[in-house]
This record gives sequence, C-alpha cells and structure tokens, in this order.
Amino acid sequence: MDQRRDPRGALVRPYAVTRGRTEPRQDIALEAVLTASPTQVAEARFAGHDKYRIATVCEGRAQSLAEIAAYTRMPLGVARVLVADMVAEGLLTLHTAAPAEGFEERMEMLGRVLSGLRRL
Repeated sequence: MDQRRDPRGALVRPYAVTRGRTEPRQDIALEAVLTASPTQVAEARFAGHDKYRIATVCEGRAQSLAEIAAYTRMPLGVARVLVADMVAEGLLTLHTAAPAEGFEERMEMLGRVLSGLRRL
C-alpha cells in the first residue's frame, strides 16, 4: 500500500512527535498567550522541526495555544504537549492570563477564539 495514502500514517505521527505522551508537563489553557524572542527561535532550530515551526509562529506576535495548533495544522493535543515542553525548556514565553474569571466570561473568550480559528 502506498504510504502517502495510508490513513494510519496520520495517526502514528502525532504519537511519535510527542514520544507517546498525551498529557503536557504543565496545564496550558487554550487561550494562553505565548511568544518567542529571536533568541528563542534560534535555539528552537536545534530542538526539532515541529518545535521550530511553533517558535516561528510565535516570533514577533503573541499567539494563543489554539492559534498555534491551527497555524501549524497540528492536533491540539500534540500542540499542548509540545508547547508545554517548550515553555519548560525556555523556548517559548508563557504570559499569564488575567485573573480568574467567571464561567460566562471564560465561555465568551473561548467563543471568540473559536470564531477567530474559523476565519483561518
């Protein structure tokens, strides 16, 4: 069977990218804001292709975790694991969110994030 048409390849790759991990080292919210400095991007070149792609997406402008997953066309679970690793390794800067909000405010923000992702 042609590997380019084998649907199993799409399932195996995300598992391989995270080395089988499905849970991030730290919990990062979908709307968490991340950035990468030019120095961090340069260091990410040696951390692997996927991490370098994430760093370049975050260079020069803040991105949410959800936006990173969309721009890199990476499954959200994979992006969560890689982004958490990158924050721990100093390859991305995590900017803390505003103080805890109520349920309604959080749902409104998630709606805005989803709306933004649909425009991509």
